[in-house]
Order: sequence, then C-alpha cells, then structure tokens
Amino acid sequence: MTAADTSRRAVSAFAGGAVGAAAAAFVLITVLWHHHRKAEPGARRVVPDDPGEEWFTSEVLRGFPMEAVRPLLLGPDAPSLNRLYMAWLFATQGHDCAWIARHLDLSAEVVRVLVDAARSRG
Repeated sequence: MTAADTSRRAVSAFAGGAVGAAAAAFVLITVLWHHHRKAEPGARRVVPDDPGEEWFTSEVLRGFPMEAVRPLLLGPDAPSLNRLYMAWLFATQGHDCAWIARHLDLSAEVVRVLVDAARSRG
C-alpha cells in the first residue's frame, strides 16, 4: 500500500461522509419545512378587510355595544364598522383582548369595550 492509495482512500471516505451528511441535512430540512407548513395552516389565514354584511346577522350582533363604540369610530384612523363587527364575533366566541387586537389590528381600548360587553352578554 502506497501513500497514494492511502490518500485516495481518505479522499474517498471524506467524500462519502460529505455526501451522507448532505443527504441527512436535506432530509432534515425537508421534514422541518413540511412540519412547519402543516403546523400553521390557520396562522397564515388573514381576516378580510371587509368580510361583508352577510356575516353579521341580527343574532350575531345581538348585544353589540354600538353606543360605546360610536365615539371610537369618529377619529381619522378609526376602524371600519365591519372590522368592529368581526371583533365582536370573535369576542362572543371567547377570544381574549390580546388575540383580537393582534389579529384584527385594533387598539386595546376598542377591543376591551367589545370583550367586556360580550362577557356581560352571557
């Protein structure tokens, strides 16, 4: 066995190890990517800016605190009434202030009014 043969075997072993490591890394990345896509299907859903009035029946809006939110609708950055209706729907389904404010991009003040009214609605 010569030095050249030893060198070729070392290179061959190194190349085999590198190919194996690359294959393992590819499999790991693929599994993680697939798991990430499956784990968050709902997190990527975006609430429409204007879901339409057909979502908001009289039963859904029963107890909506219109008098309490009316002053909050008058500012330059005021949310749309449909966005408040959507927040109301989430509040009546038990979502908390932080969740609603984050997902609908509403101020905590507005959401607090809706959540408190939804809780008192029973």
